[in-house]
Amino acid sequence: MPEGSSRVLGRDAQRMNIMAGKVLAETVRTTLGPRGMDKMLVDGLGDIVVTNDGVTILKEMDIEHPAAKMLVEVAKTQEDEVGDGTTTAVIIAGELLKKAEDLLDQEIHPTTLVMGYRKAAAKSQELLNQIAIDASDRETLCMVAMTAMTGKGTEKARGPLAELVVDAVLQVAEDGEVDTDHINIQRIQGATVHDSQIVNGVVIDKSRATNAMPKNLENAKIALLKYPIEVKDLETDAKIKLTDPAQMQAFLDQEEQMVKDMVDKVVESGANVIFCQKGIDDLAQHLLAREGITALKRVRKSDMERMAKATGARLVTNINELSPEDLGHAGHVYEKKIFDEILTFVEECDDPKAVSIILRGSTRHVAEEVERAVEDAIGVVSATVEDGQVVAGGGAPEVALAKGLRDYADTISGREQLAIAAFAEALEIVPKTLAENAGIDQIDALVDMRAAQEQSFYMGLDVFQRDVVDMKEAHVIEPKRVKKQAIQSAAEAAEMILRIDDMIASSGSGEPDMGDMGGMPGGMPPMM
Repeated sequence: MPEGSSRVLGRDAQRMNIMAGKVLAETVRTTLGPRGMDKMLVDGLGDIVVTNDGVTILKEMDIEHPAAKMLVEVAKTQEDEVGDGTTTAVIIAGELLKKAEDLLDQEIHPTTLVMGYRKAAAKSQELLNQIAIDASDRETLCMVAMTAMTGKGTEKARGPLAELVVDAVLQVAEDGEVDTDHINIQRIQGATVHDSQIVNGVVIDKSRATNAMPKNLENAKIALLKYPIEVKDLETDAKIKLTDPAQMQAFLDQEEQMVKDMVDKVVESGANVIFCQKGIDDLAQHLLAREGITALKRVRKSDMERMAKATGARLVTNINELSPEDLGHAGHVYEKKIFDEILTFVEECDDPKAVSIILRGSTRHVAEEVERAVEDAIGVVSATVEDGQVVAGGGAPEVALAKGLRDYADTISGREQLAIAAFAEALEIVPKTLAENAGIDQIDALVDMRAAQEQSFYMGLDVFQRDVVDMKEAHVIEPKRVKKQAIQSAAEAAEMILRIDDMIASSGSGEPDMGDMGGMPGGMPPMM
């Protein structure tokens, strides 16, 4: 190994990795549930983020320990796959590592633990299918959205916001599938969360290329151009040798004629609104404005794709091939200033498969947290639309799965039985954390839930009533996919960490000194 490298072997390596996972899980654990607390993160530039969104917290933290980074990946995967349940996934993974540490101290081999965890994770998926509820009607979708937004700074407006989210998801759904990229969120501070709105079309944060162009157009015929309306620069180094001033003028005239020809092609197509992904020459802007055509330049690729889904226009890569068949339609295209931002609205489209949500908040921090809550809600509503299955919330599924896993463990011989029983106990960290964050005694809440689940697996902890109630009747519902992904990801991450018995870090790897775990994993701020 290179000089200065460090190496940790056997139980020391396992203990160190488990410690990193446990500390990370403890860091985000207090944010879980409707009564969870927020974290304030301040970066090196002084920018502040206030949130209780697990994946946002983990992304903002400066984490260096390699095992802790693996749990951050669990949260990111959970966010990408479902959009919610990131904190749940991390605290389950942390608890699995904690339970594993106890078993390792009892001289149980890591491979035996991994096999037991693997069987428990597979059994959990079977049990989850048994307790799932088939439902994807609008009322259920609204419940799912409100559950996802509870405790995330949107309490007073979660009902109206849930309606916006459900409308948006149902509008863009095609053949039972939802591409959330077609839901555009524009976050604007000022006003209140209640002033948020949905636009059945596309809203982009761009203004006209020049104020001489029309600001308001009815019956818009829209062209989407990937091609610049300007003379391209030469891609290779080249020199033009001019020997006469007239040649210079002819050269400029030729460039001007090329721009005019491109504008003529737009006019011939019948388009009166242009969204261009590249630049638009000043002369072209003048000529387009004279023809009564509105043009926006340097529009983002994602906005161009949403525009195509909303208006039916086709993306054109060569302006010489632009034809009337390539144009999309919108009943109304207009420019509007909201607070301090100028936006362009494309509305009244025929069955648009792309929509926009304008979110408002009294301050930037409020608006950002509302956006994170709505993104989570969009993810869970989309998952419910695609799968058509939900489970009760309030820790009910975890208690039901733990009970089923204990029964399953009794049927397994050997030391793997202990690992499966540990897995069952680890899942109960979710209801215990919900109770702790609400100021309710963990043990009392868990015992009451276990007793209530003998009658119905819908029984979970209502942190507002501080009692065990039927979560279905309380309208606390989550997509089955959130639990499925969280348990699977947590189990796989724990398995991978437990199989590591040798850690080697070269002196130039930038990793922390593995001999000093100290407190937090990595360079987390002391306030965390």
